[in-house]
Order: sequence, then structure tokens, then C-alpha cells
Amino acid sequence: METTVSEATDTTPTAVRSRKAQKKAQKGSEESASVNEQRSPSMETAVNERHHKLKSDEPVKRSPAEAISERNGAFEEVDDRFTVSIRLQFNAATVGLFLLSFLTRFYRITHPRGVVFDEIHFGKFVSLYLKNTFYFDQHPPLGKLMIAGAAGAVGYSGSFEFPKIGSEYDASVPILALRFVPALCGSLLAPIVYSILRQVKLGQGVSILGGLLIILDNALLTHSRFILMESMLLFFAALGILTVLKFLQADPFSARWWTLGTIASASLTAAVCVKFVGFYSYLLAMYIIGRHVWMELPDRRRSNASILLKVISKSLLILGVSLAVYIGCFYLHFATLYKAGPHDNVMTSAFQASLEGGLASITKGQPLRVQHGSQITLKHTHGRVCWLHSHTHVYPIKYKDGRGSSHQQQVTCYGFKDVNNWWIVKRPNKDSLMVDDEPDYIEHGDVIQLVHGVTSRALNSHDVASPMSPLCQEVSCYIDYNISMPANLLWRVELLNGKESKNKWHAITSQVRLVHVNTTAALKYTGEQLPDWGYNQFEVAADRRQQTIDTIWNVEEHRYTQHKDKKDVLNKLLATEMIPTEPTKLSFWNKFSELQLKMLLHADKLESHMYSSEPHEWPLMDKGIAYWIDGDSNAQVHLLGNLVIWYSATMAFVLYVAFLVFYLIRRRREIYDLEPVEWDRFRLGGEIFLAGYLIHYLPYFFMERTLFLYNYLPALLFKVMLLCFVVDHCQLALRKFVKQSALVIGIFRAIVVAWFAGVLYFFQRYSVLSYGTTALSADDVLELRLKDTWDLIVHKP
Repeated sequence: METTVSEATDTTPTAVRSRKAQKKAQKGSEESASVNEQRSPSMETAVNERHHKLKSDEPVKRSPAEAISERNGAFEEVDDRFTVSIRLQFNAATVGLFLLSFLTRFYRITHPRGVVFDEIHFGKFVSLYLKNTFYFDQHPPLGKLMIAGAAGAVGYSGSFEFPKIGSEYDASVPILALRFVPALCGSLLAPIVYSILRQVKLGQGVSILGGLLIILDNALLTHSRFILMESMLLFFAALGILTVLKFLQADPFSARWWTLGTIASASLTAAVCVKFVGFYSYLLAMYIIGRHVWMELPDRRRSNASILLKVISKSLLILGVSLAVYIGCFYLHFATLYKAGPHDNVMTSAFQASLEGGLASITKGQPLRVQHGSQITLKHTHGRVCWLHSHTHVYPIKYKDGRGSSHQQQVTCYGFKDVNNWWIVKRPNKDSLMVDDEPDYIEHGDVIQLVHGVTSRALNSHDVASPMSPLCQEVSCYIDYNISMPANLLWRVELLNGKESKNKWHAITSQVRLVHVNTTAALKYTGEQLPDWGYNQFEVAADRRQQTIDTIWNVEEHRYTQHKDKKDVLNKLLATEMIPTEPTKLSFWNKFSELQLKMLLHADKLESHMYSSEPHEWPLMDKGIAYWIDGDSNAQVHLLGNLVIWYSATMAFVLYVAFLVFYLIRRRREIYDLEPVEWDRFRLGGEIFLAGYLIHYLPYFFMERTLFLYNYLPALLFKVMLLCFVVDHCQLALRKFVKQSALVIGIFRAIVVAWFAGVLYFFQRYSVLSYGTTALSADDVLELRLKDTWDLIVHKP
């Protein structure tokens, strides 16, 4: 039931069609009716495509006057170019679902008063926001920004360190404020799901059931109560899909059309800005919009120009809003985090030097331009943070696979600052390593040698396979063993951003590729870790495939060699502080592009975790995750879904696919079991939910990183809606194809009621693992363990 609270409309006078136009329209409709009477069954599919133009997902409500006007064939066109319509509606079902969801999410939300699972990470990020301290995370910042905003609004300073899971929050931590935004987003999810189901023409009862299933799923409840990202991700994704469906029903180019398109684009992009996996929801929305355009194409009443104009307008609207939201999110991120922090070394030296109190504040006096005699450290610019390094140890004579090496001095990439990271830039035609009175600056295209500062051996490469990457060449520091292995010590300097420095090699900012002159292979960080003989440092090789980001380096620390004597040079290297000019100023776009690249390269590659799981285990919930346990009892928070909902949704997925295949085969035989409107609704809603589930689930089978059960929650959202859709369609099928349908439908509804009672029972029984407020005995925990793979914790008898 909907109650209109206020509705104010200012319209211009209407323009009525001429009688000639009316007669033409009536004639066209009569011809269309005669064609419909004469069509063969084989034409039905094509006509159905024309009949269905993604009409309103809600029944169109007409006033009596409009109904009379339509029956008389007189259609009025309202010029709404200057119309301002404000409508505020309250729906009893959505309000009720929100209130019920709000109560379940906010019930004793400040318990436990300790760090729960990934709160250890996201809580730290929030604290760093409030201290304006830069941090690095592989996901976009919107979710953390929203939580930080709520916490900052109540005066939280970010003083708590979130040391470990289970650590008690002190009195300065506003637990309610930190957990408020995720809980609010989780509370709004149920009414949004209800509205989506109504948009695809499901009955109100089944739609309410969908909202209740969202409320009664224990996994969704658990993730909505803590400083975690999934509830915000699901909220923005669901809101985006809902507004996309409404957007496609609005009159093109009306104020409502532009407004809904903007909200849809902003919501879907916000999901991406919470976590990159929100992009799957964005893809689903593009599928829905593309499907709508495809279904409009057979309508010959629409000109090619009008269809093309709509497509271009939609594309520009969605793209423009999406870019604005995404870029704006990072603009706020950089504006807030302007101080140096614990994750600075992930970024390039130029980025670090742009932060307050960072690299720039401790490199005062460092010369800018690299020249003959420069002492430098070379940092790997993109990907893993490490520095070009060498030491006195040599490659083993033979590797485990039987291949031989050059037995030359090892060159590696080392992840810590060390005196062995220093190299001296040398012109090949000069013997002295000192800086000349006349500066001899290095430019793009110059050939140089790199002499290791501590061992005085020059960087070398040759036609010997690298230890861990046999397709690449070994890189070493050359030792003259008096054998037939000549020194190949020349490297050409290629500046990738030379235009910014007029082709001069600058410390910090210049990105350089060092190409071996003899073999044209580029100095490369391979990402492979060396065995014990290489002290588990990372391999450096030379690769003829030059155009990769792993061949890019930059000078971080820089000073000039001032002494002739080698001992004096070494003493200077050892005595000088290892923490290396003027603060660099990076534009927002430079920071933005660099951070995007870093986020893509620094994916979480944890090899294993005791609570990790594989995608094939998720639909049947074979494994949960321990989030928190009380130190004084077995009270605990453990991520488990509602088993009844999860298994039923899996069965519904199979059943929908079976229905779809059955109907398609029958229609291929020109047997049409469903009316055109029923078939269109079956395809529209089912395809959206089926595609949503598959788009959010299948990609995880191809991800090479540690996965957890909570990664399944976005797919579960669409699977639950598909379950509701199947329940609704089963009622339709029973009503159409079963004799004594009233009796059978009554039995079916009784089964649904009994099933829902099972949902309620499971939710109530396992809510103790969602709230963690109930002390449990060892026997209680064991009774809750329905599967051997559920790792519920027992640490008290």
C-alpha cells in the first residue's frame, strides 16, 4: 500500500492531437489487430519481442480521465519541459522491512568491545584518515572514508592502534559511530531488495518474503554489524540495480530520467569505490541496459536517429557521472591523506617526496641531476618495493636443475635499505669515480656503467640463463676469473618521462630503463624469490622484452662522490645516514594514475589461511570464518549463513535453469506454454537475477588469491532474489497447468510456510554466532556444528 505524502506539479497547457492524427492512429491500431489475428504460432516470438519494450516494472496507474481518454483513442501529450514534480512516497512494506532490519543490525551493536576479524585492517585505515596519514590499500577508499566521516563527526581522533584481533577498545573509541555506517547500509538492503522484486513484477507477498530472507540470513547480519565493507558494497550495488530498472522505465530526457540515471550511475560507481568487485554489479547494469536497447530495436515506430540519440545520451550520462564519482572519491582521499605514513614505501619516490614529513623532508641538500660520479640507489618503481642490491656472495656453480651459472657476484632486489644498495654512475671512458669540476650530466640515450659502491665491481649481464627465470639473462657484478667470459658492462639510459626533465636524468622523479648494450635486454625485477643461497631476496635479470613495468627504476637516494681514494669512498658510504630535496609537487592526476597502477599490482596474494575457502565450497557453505571469541567463555562471532536459505537458493538456481531450458525447447517446437506477457516477465526477472549471480560468482574460479566465504555475499544477494522469483513462478505454473489448482496451490503455500518456519528457526538458533553475546558451553558449540568442516572454536570446557 502506498501513501502519497506530497505531490506538487507545475505543468504547462497541454497540446492535443488533431483529429486527423487520431484517425491515423486508430487506423494503425485496427491494422495491427488484424495482423495479430492472422499471425501463425511461428511468428509469436518475433511479435513478443516487439510487444515487450521493458515496460514499467510496476503496473501503470491511470486516472479515470486518462482511462476514458485512452478508450476514446484520444491521447494527450503533456509538454513537461518546464515541469517540476516532487513526489514523496512511503510504502508500508519497505518501512516495515527497514525497521525490522534496523533492529536486528543495531541490537547490542557495541558488543563485542574488541577488534573483530578484519576490523583490524579497516579500523587502522579509519584512524589514519582521522590523522591525515597516508596509507595504501588495494581497494578504493569510499567505504573507509564514510566510516571515518561518521567517527570524526563524534570527535574520534584515531588514537586507537587496532593491534590485534580481540584487543579491547579503550574508552576513547566510539564503537557505535565506527560500526554505524555498515549497520545502516545493511538495514537498507532488505527494503531495496523488496523494491527490486516489485520492479520485475513479482507479487507483494513474494517481494516481502525476499526482504525477510535478506534480514534472516545470518551471514548478511554478521557482516552488517562490524567495521567491514561488504554491507556498503551490497547496498550501493542493489541501489544501483534498482535505479537502473526505474531509469529504463522513465520517459526519455525527462527530469525523472536524468535524475534516475544519475543516481544509478553514482550508486554503481560507489560500489566500485568501496571494493573493486563492485565492478561486477556495474557489468550487470550494463547488461540490463544493453538488453533494453536490444528489445527496443524491432519497434519500427522509433526512428534510427531517436534510438541512437538515446543510446549516446545514456552512455554519456553513465560515463560522465561514473568518472566524476570515481575521481571525486580519490580527490577526497588525497586531500585528506597529505602526511607521510607507514605505507609510503609502496609508492614511488616522487610520490613519497610529495607527502608532508615524508621522503622530501629528509632528503634536504640531495642533488637533483645525476652525473658521472653520482652515488645512487635504484628503486624498483612499480610493483614490489625493493632496491637494486649486490653483495660479496656469488651464484652457485650449479643449480638444483643441473644448469650452470657464471659463478659471478650476485645481483638482487632487496626490500630493505642497506649500504649494499649503493651504486656509482661511471662514464665508460673515465677512470676516476669522482664528480668532475665541470659537471658531466647523464642524459637520455647515454651509455654508462654502474659500479657497486661496496665491492667496486661493475653491473654485468651476458648470455647465461638467470637462476629462477631461464628465459631471461643472468645479471651479476663482474669478477675477472681469467676465463673466456668477457665483461659486458655497458648500459644505455632510457628516460621514460624525459619530456618532464628535458631528457636530463633526475633523482626521485625520472623513471629510467637500463638497457644492456651488448644484448639489448633491459634490467628487470622478475618477482621470483631466490633460494637460501640468495638469502631469499628477489631475482634481478635482463629481459629482451623491454616494454614491461618491471623494467622501470628510479633514483631515490643521491649524492656526489667527493673522494678519490676507494677507502674514503667506502667510509663515506658507511658513515652517511641511509635516509636520503625540496619537496616534489605531484599533480592530482599523477598521484591518481600512480595509485591506480599500484592497486592493480598489489593484489592480496596470501598463500593460505586457516579459514580460507574455495568458490565451489560456498553454495553449500562448507566452511565459515571465526571472527571473534570471548576470552572468558566460548561466546563467539562466526561467519555462517542461514543454511536453509543457502541450500534453497541453490535448488532454486537449478530449478530456474530447468524451467528455462524446458520452455526454450517447447518454444522451439512452437508450443507456447506462457502468454507473451508471462514469458517476457519470466525472461526479464530471471535473466537479471541469473546473470547477476553468475557475474558475481564465476570470476572467483579464475582468481589466484586467498578467498573467503564473505566473497560470496554479492552473488548470494542475487541468488536469494532468484529464489523468490522461482517461488512466484511455481505458483503461476501450478495455476496454469495443474487441475484443481486451488488445492495444489494451497498445499504449495503450506510447504512455503513450513520452509519459512525453518528459516526462522535456523536464524534464531545460529544468531548466537552473529551477535556473540551468549556464553556457550563446549557441548553447545558442538551441537551447533552441523558439518565437520565448520571450525567453531571451543577453548573452555
